[in-house]
Amino acid sequence: MTSLRKLGSSDLEVFPLSLGGNVFGWTADEQTSFAVLDAYTAAGGNFIDTADAYSAWIEGNKGGESETIIGRWAKARGNRADVVIATKVSQHPDYQGLSAANIKAAADASLRRLDTDYIDLYYTHFDKPEVPVEEIIGALDELVKAGKVRHIAASNISAERLQESLDFSDREGLARYVALQPHYNLVSRDTYEGPLQDLAAREGLSAVPYFSLASGFLTGKYRPGATVQSARAGRVREYADSERGQRVLTALDEVAAAHGAQVATVALAWLAAQPTITAPIASARTVDQLPALLGVADLKLTDQDITTLTEASA
Repeated sequence: MTSLRKLGSSDLEVFPLSLGGNVFGWTADEQTSFAVLDAYTAAGGNFIDTADAYSAWIEGNKGGESETIIGRWAKARGNRADVVIATKVSQHPDYQGLSAANIKAAADASLRRLDTDYIDLYYTHFDKPEVPVEEIIGALDELVKAGKVRHIAASNISAERLQESLDFSDREGLARYVALQPHYNLVSRDTYEGPLQDLAAREGLSAVPYFSLASGFLTGKYRPGATVQSARAGRVREYADSERGQRVLTALDEVAAAHGAQVATVALAWLAAQPTITAPIASARTVDQLPALLGVADLKLTDQDITTLTEASA
Protein backbone atom coordinates (compact mmCIF):
# COMPACT_ATOMS: atom_id res chain seq x y z
CA MET A 1 0.00 0.00 0.00
CA THR A 2 1.53 3.28 -1.11
CA SER A 3 1.85 5.82 1.68
CA LEU A 4 -0.24 8.95 1.27
CA ARG A 5 1.46 12.31 1.71
CA LYS A 6 0.21 15.20 3.80
CA LEU A 7 -0.66 18.28 1.76
CA GLY A 8 0.97 21.29 3.38
CA SER A 9 -0.63 22.26 6.68
CA SER A 10 -4.01 20.84 5.65
CA ASP A 11 -5.72 17.66 6.83
CA LEU A 12 -5.64 16.28 3.28
CA GLU A 13 -3.58 13.17 2.59
CA VAL A 14 -2.88 12.50 -1.06
CA PHE A 15 -1.39 9.87 -3.35
CA PRO A 16 2.09 10.85 -4.63
CA LEU A 17 0.75 11.24 -8.18
CA SER A 18 -2.06 13.67 -8.90
CA LEU A 19 -4.13 12.61 -11.92
CA GLY A 20 -4.49 15.49 -14.36
CA GLY A 21 -8.04 16.01 -15.60
CA ASN A 22 -7.14 18.34 -18.47
CA VAL A 23 -7.61 15.51 -21.01
CA PHE A 24 -11.13 14.61 -19.86
CA GLY A 25 -13.54 15.92 -22.47
CA TRP A 26 -10.60 16.77 -24.75
CA THR A 27 -8.43 13.86 -25.90
CA ALA A 28 -10.31 11.36 -23.68
CA ASP A 29 -14.08 10.99 -24.10
CA GLU A 30 -16.32 10.29 -21.13
CA GLN A 31 -16.14 6.50 -21.35
CA THR A 32 -12.35 6.52 -21.58
CA SER A 33 -12.10 9.12 -18.80
CA PHE A 34 -14.18 6.86 -16.52
CA ALA A 35 -11.86 3.94 -17.31
CA VAL A 36 -8.76 6.02 -16.51
CA LEU A 37 -10.28 7.27 -13.25
CA ASP A 38 -11.29 3.72 -12.30
CA ALA A 39 -7.77 2.38 -12.95
CA TYR A 40 -6.13 5.27 -11.07
CA THR A 41 -8.27 4.80 -7.96
CA ALA A 42 -7.96 0.99 -8.14
CA ALA A 43 -4.19 1.50 -7.85
CA GLY A 44 -4.65 3.58 -4.70
CA GLY A 45 -4.83 7.02 -6.31
CA ASN A 46 -7.06 9.62 -4.68
CA PHE A 47 -5.90 13.07 -5.92
CA ILE A 48 -7.66 14.42 -9.03
CA ASP A 49 -6.73 17.77 -10.54
CA THR A 50 -8.99 19.78 -12.83
CA ALA A 51 -10.04 23.39 -13.56
CA ASP A 52 -13.24 25.14 -14.51
CA ALA A 53 -11.70 26.15 -17.85
CA TYR A 54 -10.91 22.58 -19.00
CA SER A 55 -11.41 22.27 -21.96
CA ALA A 56 -12.74 25.57 -23.27
CA TRP A 57 -10.00 25.70 -25.93
CA ILE A 58 -11.70 22.98 -27.99
CA GLU A 59 -14.18 24.08 -30.64
CA GLY A 60 -17.69 23.35 -29.43
CA ASN A 61 -16.68 23.21 -25.74
CA LYS A 62 -17.70 25.84 -23.20
CA GLY A 63 -15.34 25.01 -20.34
CA GLY A 64 -16.23 22.77 -17.43
CA GLU A 65 -16.29 19.57 -19.48
CA SER A 66 -13.62 17.95 -17.30
CA GLU A 67 -15.38 18.87 -14.05
CA THR A 68 -18.66 17.50 -15.41
CA ILE A 69 -17.08 14.14 -16.31
CA ILE A 70 -15.37 13.87 -12.90
CA GLY A 71 -18.64 14.72 -11.17
CA ARG A 72 -20.58 12.09 -13.10
CA TRP A 73 -17.89 9.51 -12.40
CA ALA A 74 -17.79 10.20 -8.64
CA LYS A 75 -21.59 10.08 -8.47
CA ALA A 76 -21.73 6.82 -10.41
CA ARG A 77 -19.05 5.22 -8.24
CA GLY A 78 -20.36 6.65 -4.96
CA ASN A 79 -16.82 7.48 -3.90
CA ARG A 80 -16.86 11.25 -3.44
CA ALA A 81 -15.60 11.02 0.15
CA ASP A 82 -12.67 8.84 -0.92
CA VAL A 83 -11.15 11.24 -3.44
CA VAL A 84 -9.49 14.65 -3.13
CA ILE A 85 -10.75 16.87 -5.94
CA ALA A 86 -8.82 20.03 -6.81
CA THR A 87 -10.18 22.61 -9.22
CA LYS A 88 -9.36 26.19 -10.16
CA VAL A 89 -10.84 29.64 -10.78
CA SER A 90 -10.05 32.60 -13.07
CA GLN A 91 -9.94 31.23 -16.62
CA HIS A 92 -13.44 29.95 -17.46
CA PRO A 93 -14.84 32.00 -20.38
CA ASP A 94 -17.89 32.94 -18.30
CA TYR A 95 -15.99 33.45 -15.05
CA GLN A 96 -12.85 35.40 -15.85
CA GLY A 97 -10.65 36.92 -13.18
CA LEU A 98 -10.35 36.92 -9.41
CA SER A 99 -12.80 39.54 -8.23
CA ALA A 100 -14.64 38.48 -5.08
CA ALA A 101 -17.94 38.19 -6.94
CA ASN A 102 -16.40 36.09 -9.71
CA ILE A 103 -14.61 33.73 -7.31
CA LYS A 104 -17.88 32.99 -5.51
CA ALA A 105 -19.94 32.60 -8.69
CA ALA A 106 -17.29 30.39 -10.31
CA ALA A 107 -17.11 28.18 -7.22
CA ASP A 108 -20.86 27.65 -7.29
CA ALA A 109 -20.67 26.75 -10.99
CA SER A 110 -17.85 24.27 -10.30
CA LEU A 111 -19.84 22.70 -7.47
CA ARG A 112 -22.80 22.20 -9.81
CA ARG A 113 -20.67 20.60 -12.52
CA LEU A 114 -18.82 18.40 -10.03
CA ASP A 115 -22.21 17.52 -8.49
CA THR A 116 -20.80 17.88 -5.00
CA ASP A 117 -21.27 20.00 -1.88
CA TYR A 118 -17.59 20.85 -1.46
CA ILE A 119 -14.28 21.29 -3.27
CA ASP A 120 -11.31 19.79 -1.42
CA LEU A 121 -8.68 22.12 -2.83
CA TYR A 122 -9.51 25.36 -4.66
CA TYR A 123 -6.75 27.11 -6.64
CA THR A 124 -6.54 30.57 -8.07
CA HIS A 125 -5.58 29.39 -11.57
CA PHE A 126 -3.65 32.45 -12.75
CA ASP A 127 -2.98 35.33 -10.42
CA LYS A 128 -4.47 38.69 -11.39
CA PRO A 129 -2.10 41.32 -9.94
CA GLU A 130 -4.67 44.08 -10.52
CA VAL A 131 -6.89 42.52 -7.84
CA PRO A 132 -5.73 43.18 -4.25
CA VAL A 133 -4.80 40.02 -2.35
CA GLU A 134 -7.17 41.22 0.39
CA GLU A 135 -10.11 40.81 -2.00
CA ILE A 136 -8.99 37.40 -3.25
CA ILE A 137 -8.23 35.92 0.16
CA GLY A 138 -11.38 37.46 1.62
CA ALA A 139 -13.57 35.75 -1.00
CA LEU A 140 -11.78 32.43 -0.63
CA ASP A 141 -12.13 32.62 3.15
CA GLU A 142 -15.89 33.12 2.77
CA LEU A 143 -16.07 29.93 0.68
CA VAL A 144 -14.16 28.01 3.36
CA LYS A 145 -16.40 29.36 6.14
CA ALA A 146 -19.48 28.41 4.08
CA GLY A 147 -18.21 24.83 3.78
CA LYS A 148 -17.99 25.01 0.00
CA VAL A 149 -14.18 24.74 -0.03
CA ARG A 150 -11.99 22.79 2.39
CA HIS A 151 -8.60 24.31 1.56
CA ILE A 152 -7.21 26.97 -0.76
CA ALA A 153 -4.14 27.09 -2.99
CA ALA A 154 -2.48 29.16 -5.71
CA SER A 155 -1.14 28.44 -9.19
CA ASN A 156 0.90 30.63 -11.50
CA ILE A 157 1.72 33.29 -8.93
CA SER A 158 4.87 35.27 -8.16
CA ALA A 159 6.79 34.81 -4.94
CA GLU A 160 5.99 38.42 -4.02
CA ARG A 161 2.23 38.05 -4.42
CA LEU A 162 2.26 34.68 -2.67
CA GLN A 163 4.11 36.13 0.32
CA GLU A 164 1.71 39.08 0.42
CA SER A 165 -1.26 36.68 0.40
CA LEU A 166 0.15 34.51 3.19
CA ASP A 167 0.98 37.55 5.30
CA PHE A 168 -2.55 38.92 4.93
CA SER A 169 -4.10 35.55 5.88
CA ASP A 170 -1.88 35.37 8.96
CA ARG A 171 -2.55 38.96 9.96
CA GLU A 172 -6.32 38.69 9.63
CA GLY A 173 -6.73 35.07 10.72
CA LEU A 174 -8.26 34.05 7.39
CA ALA A 175 -7.95 30.92 5.25
CA ARG A 176 -4.35 30.39 4.17
CA TYR A 177 -2.91 28.82 1.04
CA VAL A 178 -1.70 25.27 1.78
CA ALA A 179 -0.37 24.39 -1.66
CA LEU A 180 1.16 25.83 -4.78
CA GLN A 181 0.89 24.59 -8.36
CA PRO A 182 3.93 25.70 -10.37
CA HIS A 183 5.15 24.82 -13.86
CA TYR A 184 8.10 22.54 -13.08
CA ASN A 185 9.92 19.61 -14.64
CA LEU A 186 13.41 18.43 -15.67
CA VAL A 187 13.54 20.78 -18.67
CA SER A 188 11.79 23.71 -16.97
CA ARG A 189 13.45 24.31 -13.63
CA ASP A 190 13.70 28.09 -13.40
CA THR A 191 9.87 28.27 -13.45
CA TYR A 192 9.94 27.10 -9.82
CA GLU A 193 13.43 26.80 -8.36
CA GLY A 194 14.62 29.93 -6.57
CA PRO A 195 12.44 32.41 -4.67
CA LEU A 196 9.15 30.53 -5.19
CA GLN A 197 10.51 27.18 -4.01
CA ASP A 198 12.31 28.84 -1.12
CA LEU A 199 9.08 30.54 -0.06
CA ALA A 200 7.09 27.29 -0.23
CA ALA A 201 9.69 25.59 1.97
CA ARG A 202 9.77 28.44 4.45
CA GLU A 203 5.99 28.71 4.75
CA GLY A 204 5.22 24.98 4.78
CA LEU A 205 3.39 24.85 1.44
CA SER A 206 3.20 21.70 -0.67
CA ALA A 207 4.03 22.03 -4.36
CA VAL A 208 1.95 20.09 -6.88
CA PRO A 209 3.68 20.80 -10.21
CA TYR A 210 1.97 20.78 -13.59
CA PHE A 211 3.60 20.01 -16.97
CA SER A 212 5.52 17.38 -14.96
CA LEU A 213 6.33 15.50 -18.16
CA ALA A 214 6.84 18.61 -20.32
CA SER A 215 3.77 17.93 -22.48
CA GLY A 216 4.96 14.37 -23.04
CA PHE A 217 8.61 15.05 -23.90
CA LEU A 218 9.81 13.40 -20.70
CA THR A 219 8.03 10.15 -21.53
CA GLY A 220 10.88 9.55 -23.97
CA LYS A 221 8.59 9.10 -26.97
CA TYR A 222 9.83 12.27 -28.66
CA ARG A 223 13.12 11.31 -30.25
CA PRO A 224 15.01 12.83 -33.18
CA GLY A 225 13.21 11.85 -36.36
CA ALA A 226 10.20 10.34 -34.55
CA THR A 227 6.70 11.31 -35.62
CA VAL A 228 4.21 11.34 -32.77
CA GLN A 229 0.46 11.67 -33.11
CA SER A 230 -0.51 13.88 -30.19
CA ALA A 231 -2.57 16.99 -29.60
CA ARG A 232 0.45 18.45 -27.82
CA ALA A 233 3.25 17.30 -30.16
CA GLY A 234 3.97 20.82 -31.38
CA ARG A 235 4.84 22.03 -27.88
CA VAL A 236 7.73 19.67 -27.36
CA ARG A 237 9.76 20.21 -30.51
CA GLU A 238 11.81 22.91 -28.80
CA TYR A 239 12.84 20.40 -26.11
CA ALA A 240 13.52 17.60 -28.59
CA ASP A 241 15.68 19.84 -30.77
CA SER A 242 17.72 21.30 -27.90
CA GLU A 243 21.05 20.05 -26.63
CA ARG A 244 19.72 20.17 -23.08
CA GLY A 245 16.71 18.09 -24.02
CA GLN A 246 18.91 15.40 -25.53
CA ARG A 247 21.16 15.39 -22.42
CA VAL A 248 18.12 14.89 -20.22
CA LEU A 249 16.80 12.02 -22.36
CA THR A 250 20.19 10.31 -22.25
CA ALA A 251 20.31 10.57 -18.46
CA LEU A 252 16.72 9.37 -18.17
CA ASP A 253 17.50 6.35 -20.35
CA GLU A 254 20.49 5.50 -18.17
CA VAL A 255 18.61 5.72 -14.87
CA ALA A 256 15.53 3.95 -16.27
CA ALA A 257 17.69 1.05 -17.49
CA ALA A 258 19.34 0.74 -14.07
CA HIS A 259 15.95 0.39 -12.36
CA GLY A 260 14.08 -1.50 -15.08
CA ALA A 261 11.65 1.44 -15.07
CA GLN A 262 9.99 3.52 -17.75
CA VAL A 263 11.46 6.91 -18.67
CA ALA A 264 8.30 8.77 -17.60
CA THR A 265 8.41 7.09 -14.19
CA VAL A 266 11.99 8.25 -13.65
CA ALA A 267 11.18 11.84 -14.71
CA LEU A 268 8.31 11.94 -12.20
CA ALA A 269 10.44 10.33 -9.48
CA TRP A 270 13.10 13.03 -9.89
CA LEU A 271 10.39 15.65 -9.46
CA ALA A 272 8.86 13.88 -6.45
CA ALA A 273 12.31 13.84 -4.80
CA GLN A 274 12.73 17.61 -4.98
CA PRO A 275 12.21 19.81 -1.90
CA THR A 276 8.58 20.82 -1.23
CA ILE A 277 7.11 18.52 -3.92
CA THR A 278 4.19 16.44 -2.65
CA ALA A 279 2.65 15.07 -5.84
CA PRO A 280 3.48 15.79 -9.49
CA ILE A 281 0.48 16.09 -11.79
CA ALA A 282 0.34 13.94 -14.92
CA SER A 283 -2.54 13.01 -17.18
CA ALA A 284 -3.36 9.84 -19.09
CA ARG A 285 -5.66 9.82 -22.10
CA THR A 286 -5.75 6.01 -22.09
CA VAL A 287 -5.54 3.36 -19.38
CA ASP A 288 -2.40 2.02 -21.06
CA GLN A 289 -0.56 5.25 -20.21
CA LEU A 290 -1.27 4.97 -16.47
CA PRO A 291 1.28 2.37 -15.26
CA ALA A 292 4.26 4.58 -16.15
CA LEU A 293 2.71 7.40 -14.12
CA LEU A 294 1.63 5.32 -11.15
CA GLY A 295 5.12 3.83 -10.92
CA VAL A 296 6.35 7.05 -9.28
CA ALA A 297 4.72 5.88 -6.04
CA ASP A 298 7.14 2.96 -5.76
CA LEU A 299 10.32 4.05 -7.53
CA LYS A 300 13.02 5.23 -5.13
CA LEU A 301 15.90 6.92 -6.92
CA THR A 302 19.39 6.83 -5.41
CA ASP A 303 21.24 10.03 -4.57
CA GLN A 304 23.47 9.36 -7.57
CA ASP A 305 20.43 8.97 -9.87
CA ILE A 306 19.13 12.34 -8.72
CA THR A 307 22.53 13.98 -9.19
CA THR A 308 22.86 12.51 -12.70
CA LEU A 309 19.48 13.90 -13.74
CA THR A 310 19.99 17.25 -12.03
CA GLU A 311 23.34 17.80 -13.73
CA ALA A 312 22.01 16.75 -17.14
CA SER A 313 19.14 19.23 -16.84
CA ALA A 314 21.26 22.16 -15.67
